[in-house]
Parts: sequence; C-alpha cells; structure tokens
Amino acid sequence: MKRFRFHDSPVLNIQMPLWRSRLVLVLMLLGFLAIVAKALYLQGLSNDFLQQQGELRYEKTLVLPATRGKIFDRTGQVVLASSVPARAIWTVPEDAQKATPEQLGELARLLEMSLEDIRARLVNLSRNFVYIKRQVSVETAQKIAKLKIPGIHQQAEVRRFYPEGGMTAHIVGFTNIEDRGIEGVELAFDHLLSGEPGTRRVIRDRLGRVVEDVQAAIPPVHGKDLYLSIDAGVQYDLFSALENARIKNKAAAAAGVVIDVKTGEILALANLPTYDPNEGANRQGKALRNRAMVDTFEPGSIMKPFTVALALDLGRVRPDTKFDTGNGKYRYQGAVISDVSRNGVVDVGGILRRSSNIGMTMISERLTSQEMWTKFTELGFGRAPNANFPGVAEGRLRPWERWRPIERATMAYGYGLSASLLQVAHAYTAFARDGDMVSLTLVRRQGKPTSVQVFSPKVASTVRAMLDEAAGRDGATLAQVQAYRVAGKSGTARKLVNGKYSTKQYRSSFVGFAPVSDPRIVVAISIDEPHAGVYYGGRVAAPVFSEVVASSLRRLGVQPDAPLEPVLAAGPDDGVPR
Repeated sequence: MKRFRFHDSPVLNIQMPLWRSRLVLVLMLLGFLAIVAKALYLQGLSNDFLQQQGELRYEKTLVLPATRGKIFDRTGQVVLASSVPARAIWTVPEDAQKATPEQLGELARLLEMSLEDIRARLVNLSRNFVYIKRQVSVETAQKIAKLKIPGIHQQAEVRRFYPEGGMTAHIVGFTNIEDRGIEGVELAFDHLLSGEPGTRRVIRDRLGRVVEDVQAAIPPVHGKDLYLSIDAGVQYDLFSALENARIKNKAAAAAGVVIDVKTGEILALANLPTYDPNEGANRQGKALRNRAMVDTFEPGSIMKPFTVALALDLGRVRPDTKFDTGNGKYRYQGAVISDVSRNGVVDVGGILRRSSNIGMTMISERLTSQEMWTKFTELGFGRAPNANFPGVAEGRLRPWERWRPIERATMAYGYGLSASLLQVAHAYTAFARDGDMVSLTLVRRQGKPTSVQVFSPKVASTVRAMLDEAAGRDGATLAQVQAYRVAGKSGTARKLVNGKYSTKQYRSSFVGFAPVSDPRIVVAISIDEPHAGVYYGGRVAAPVFSEVVASSLRRLGVQPDAPLEPVLAAGPDDGVPR
C-alpha cells in the first residue's frame, strides 16, 4: 500500500500572493492595537466613570439609624414612648415568582394584608427591591422566616411603641414610618429625640447582603431621653374621671387639665374621644384633636372672676359694693340680659357666687373696653400660650375699638370671645398665686419658673376668697372635696350653631384650685354637649373637678386644710346653673 505524504499535496504547492499575507498580518496588528487602545481607555481615561458605575450597582451607603430617645413621665418610672425592634418585609419580585399560592396566602394572613395586594407588589419584575410591609413585629417576622418563601426577605428596623396608649396620646403624639415625629411631643421635640444617624459604606450583592465594608463606619449619635412634666398617676385619674363623666352625661367630648401652681408644670392633660397611637388605622379624624389645647370656645361664666378682679384692681368696685339685679331680667342696650334666678341686691362676691349675668353687666359699665381688652390680653387671651406644643390655639379677642357697649357686657360674663381650656386654666393660676401668672411647661422643670404679675396680691386674695365661697356650701356644692377647701367657678355656655346660640347644645365647665389655704393645683374640666338631661357646669363638670382634685392632692402628698365633714348633696336650687 502506497503511503500518502501531505507535503506532496498539490494544494500545498500553490503559491499565495505576498500582499495577502501581509494584509492579514496588518489586520491582526490593527486588531491588537485596538484592543490595547480600548484597554488603555477603560483602565486609564474612563477609570472614574467605570468605578462610579460599579459603585452605583454594588457599593451602597447604609444609613445607621440613631435610636430615638425614650419619653418618660416626671418620675422617670413610667415610659410613655420607646423604640422597639421591628422588621421590614421586602421582596425581589423576579425571585418571588417561584413562591407557591399557599405560601403567599399564608404570608398575607400573617401580615394582615389581602392576597391581591401582595400579588400587586410582585408584578414589576425589573425591580430588585420592593417593600411588602414595614414595622412588622419580630414575632410575626419569625413566623414568616419559617415559611422560607423564595424572594421574600427581611430587614431590621424599629417602630415606636406607646405603653399608655390612648391615655397620653394627645400629649405624646406619634411618629411616622420613618421614625420622625409628626404629632404632639414627638413633633415638638423631634430634634432632641431623633439624634443624628451614622453611615456605613459597603458592597452588597443583588439580594442586599453585605459583602464587605468599603470604609470605616461613622457611628450614630442616639437621641436623648425626655422627661415630661406629666405625672402618670394624675394623668390616669384625670382620664378615668373624664371617661366616666362622658359616658354618664352622654357627652360628645370631654377635656381636662391639671397644672402645678408652684412650678407651672402641666401634671395632666386628657381628651376624649382619644385614639391608640400604636395603631396607624386609628390615627385619623376627630379623635386626633387635642381639645384642651387647640379647640377654642366661649368660656361663659368661668370668665367672670377676671372681670371682677379687674374692677377691684382699678378701684371701680369694692368687695361690699351692692348691685340691684332685680327680678332676673335686665334690659340693656336694646337686649334683654337674664339670670337663671332672681338674685335681688347682691354684693360683688354674691355676683360671682350666684353667677349673675346682670351683675356682671353692671360691673362692666364701670370699665372701659380698652381696660378689659388690655387685662384679658395680659391674662393670655387672644394669644397662644408658650407651652412647647405644636398647634396651640390663640383664641379670639377682637380689638377693643370695635366693641359696642353690649359686647363689653357679654364679654364681662364670657361671651363674644373664645379661648382654649388650657388658656383659662393658665389664667386661673393668677388667683391661686399672689396675682402672678406662672409660665407653663410640658417638660419637667429644673429651675425656678418665671411669672407675670397681672393682679395685685390683695386683689388675688380677695377673688380667691370669693371663689372659695362660689365652691362652698352656697355655691357649687358638687365641687367640694373632703378634707380640702376648694375654690372655683362653674360655667355653662351655649354653643354657636349656624350663627345662632343653640338651646340644645352646651359646653359645661368648671375651673378651680385647691387647697385654698395654700393652692397647689389648678384643675380645669370641660364637658362638651352633654345629653343626659343635665347641662349646668355645676352639675356636670363640678363632680369631675372634685374627683380629680381629691385624687391629685393625695397623690402629691398635700396635707388637708379642712376638717373631715360629709359633703352636701346638691339640692334642686344649688346656685350653680352657670
């Protein structure tokens, strides 16, 4: 057999043109040079751009959240707000397509969401990160982890927790899902509570897992704790008393304030209806209104002591000055002013005790509109109190130049102007002290409070004695407290409905202080629209005042200043229909 030798092949004997081999060589060199040029361009000239693009895809700056400060009551023993661990449930939609309908159904059940809502979050397959639900409890997150659902991941975060729930909701407020304060103290002191977040630059994979740190982390500066002036025990007593009164009187709403006369600290502030700040679904509607601070109303008879004090301070009347209020009807400036009962001839103290609108009209005739406006403004009416709280109401006090004589008369007994319950309670501290109105605070006070002198000590003492009588045996007997002398004034104001004073809707109030011998607290109570058949402040709000004063003074360890005697039950004509 003849062997075939390849070098003898005719194909190999064909001579190729030299230019073709050179062309191939040149093309190969050009290709090589192009690769080198591209490499130099990418490695040198475009290095910053490529590095930036790589960082956008893999390198991330993680925010290290600062732990929000806790909020305590004044004792430091009761936590009103704190941050607790939580989890954010998120997904990679493309990976989650492998989840079974049973797994998604169980996920929906645990998260208390509809299956349709969860499926809607899995539609966009081009996204690598989609939140399903945030601030999920750790217990629920652990149950979800056990399901091992493809594409479902978790991320640590915190949520705000309010142990006292609705009892302190209107004071503490709440935060949003980003842990920023948006209501109440949480908003007012957000800068103090929130602290400063830290940062950490890392490289992460597509699932968000950290592969390595790029540089040293900057640690966060945690928020500071805040100690409020609120006494949790007094707050509970006030809230419970208002809740019972609202149910008993079938009222639309109720509010109350307790102020420490010595320090100006707000010991308690409560509103009904309320809401649970731990439940986002409940944080809406009228329940959010902090009625004691932001709602204004015509005070009615609880304004009368200020008009009397002004007349005494200016020397226009004396405590024993007599006024003939007649048979309970008085025509003045084309209008008829009425008293609930015939009071006849009464002195200034009797006008307060019997809450005579006619008597107050006669006192107002001895005052000028400018004098009343100036004093009311000094007392804080028509301007927002400095209480370190967002949205505090200013109230309404029209310029004195526009007052007509009839308006001066109605303002003397609490109609024609508006104020918040906090404003009225604040003004009453002038009677509980030596005529000076103490500055308010919602934060535990460290130093001595400031105050503004609005009445002389003598006038404050005189009006204090009159208010002692107004809440005594011949006054609002339901406001009395065993073993303590109390002073105060009831008020019953008709509400404006469609521009007219209603004969069915009232606001019942009582504001006072105790013990009279050395006042420690001012308590203001407001019951809005009672519908249980009784609406007089002396019958609706006075019992709440009595209950709150009794419990508060005992909690504060204030010594009794009166002998233990049975409190008289109010008769059919107790002199407190105002």
